[in-house]
Amino acid sequence: MTLKWWQKAVFYQIYPRSFADGNGDGIGDFKGMTEKLDYLKDLGVDALWLSPHFPSPNWDCGYDISDYCGVAPEYGNLGDFKIFLREAHARDLRVILDLVLNHTSDEHPWFLESKSSRDNPKADWYVWKDTPPNNWQSCFDGEAWTYVPERGQYYYHYFMKQQPDLNWHNPEVVAAMWGAVRFWLDLGVDGYRLDALGTIFENPRLTPHTVPLSLAELRHASDLAATPTEKKKIDRYWHEMFKNQWGQPGVHGLMKELRAILDEYPGDRMLVGEDDNPEYLGNGEDELQLVFNFPLMRTEAPLTPRWVRDNQKTRLAALAKISPAAWPCNTFGNHDTPRLYTRYADGVHNAERARLALATLLTLKGTPFLYNGEEIGMTDYLITDPNKLRDTMATWYYDRLVNELNVESALAAQRAAAMSRDKNRTPMQWSESANGGFCPSAVEPWLPVNPNYADGINVKEQRDDPLSLLNFYKRMLRLRKSTPALIEGDYQPIHEKSDETLAFLRKTDQQTILVILSFSEKREKLNFSKLPYTSARTIFSSAGRSKGEENLKELHLGAFEIYIAELT
Repeated sequence: MTLKWWQKAVFYQIYPRSFADGNGDGIGDFKGMTEKLDYLKDLGVDALWLSPHFPSPNWDCGYDISDYCGVAPEYGNLGDFKIFLREAHARDLRVILDLVLNHTSDEHPWFLESKSSRDNPKADWYVWKDTPPNNWQSCFDGEAWTYVPERGQYYYHYFMKQQPDLNWHNPEVVAAMWGAVRFWLDLGVDGYRLDALGTIFENPRLTPHTVPLSLAELRHASDLAATPTEKKKIDRYWHEMFKNQWGQPGVHGLMKELRAILDEYPGDRMLVGEDDNPEYLGNGEDELQLVFNFPLMRTEAPLTPRWVRDNQKTRLAALAKISPAAWPCNTFGNHDTPRLYTRYADGVHNAERARLALATLLTLKGTPFLYNGEEIGMTDYLITDPNKLRDTMATWYYDRLVNELNVESALAAQRAAAMSRDKNRTPMQWSESANGGFCPSAVEPWLPVNPNYADGINVKEQRDDPLSLLNFYKRMLRLRKSTPALIEGDYQPIHEKSDETLAFLRKTDQQTILVILSFSEKREKLNFSKLPYTSARTIFSSAGRSKGEENLKELHLGAFEIYIAELT
């Protein structure tokens, strides 16, 4: 099998605003990112995904774009981007960008023209109605229809009102967006992560939802749901509220067009969708190359072997229906979700569970995506001062809790902090110095830095500690890169009844690798004598065992041990 680069790569997501401040203004930028490329190369990743770096009023932290072909001034300029891209490629690091297809900023010139009058050349570039045709909600801030006096009409927005939806039924919109796509491909970017592609089209009948709650009330009910029955009801309400605004026909045709554009370029440019529906892979050759296996991460702590096994059984079967060549894509975190270290902690063995999560991600079949900061164990940081929140979805929720639902302000602040995405977007912690070394001590960073940077949760202190999480990441990434079966081998689960250990084989014609991950705080004795192999040569053990031969009939596993061996 000859794999493409994106099948062999480990991706690392950079959240530009929080990664590295190169000019000392408290905001990450391209100068800072360029300075950290050697760090990323040394870490062992192969490709970088940048969250939006485009000019934006930042109502949604850059996902409200006002110029698809520019660079936000706080991040630098187009020249700085070109330097970053050149230097990344010089280190054999690929770069993909975030492509926001569904909407623009309400300050984008296209929308300013569209809203100016009904006979403007761009009048039909967005979704306009004389009156709100239904009770649809924006998933961020309530009503999905906002009135514009200039036109005397309402425009539709799936996200916040500052993010009007583009009308993808208009060929001029399609042409303009594909022009922006080509702009960055011409500069040499290696592909795109497609933001919220399921929202591009809406139910043409504009069917109202039937949930007897507003968005604020539903969020509040989600906070209060305690029993499995209550949580199941809330999940059903979320689905019912938005089912007519998501996953509608038409997206596949657009994805085919987009894929055709990328295929015109050399170098196997690629697309990964912010969606978990394998159908967006098309026939395996004509739409996206990857979609995220989000179901893998959607479990309450702690992560368990049974959960991973069940996920892989379902996921790999779904991909096989698409094509024998359909490729998995796994992740445990991103800028929209709680951090891995927080999400899978049990309060006792947090460090061990963080290592198990990484080992799971890097040894399962598929392309792994990491999120900046997880390699040093960064955790969620609850910002309980509403004045310091930058996630407008959270500030809107705080306002509704206090002013509409009569929730006491301190409790409302806690709930807004917990639901806010700010908690997992705090600045990268580079050292034990003030502000975690992200920016100068006299400068206030755009978001507060998690104070645990002073407790060893920083790059500088972990770099020289052989037992640190950072160095564990480096070892695991090197191991994956040097073990062909971990990259391209088929996945075969074994010991499928165990609640304590996750065990599986990764097999190619030339190599068979045994992976055993212990989720138990006790030592275990395992018997693999039914496998058609005579011995196991240890190639990695988190318990520090020697790299010798092990008896498959009686394999002793330490508490929370990560054990990887080559079978002969």
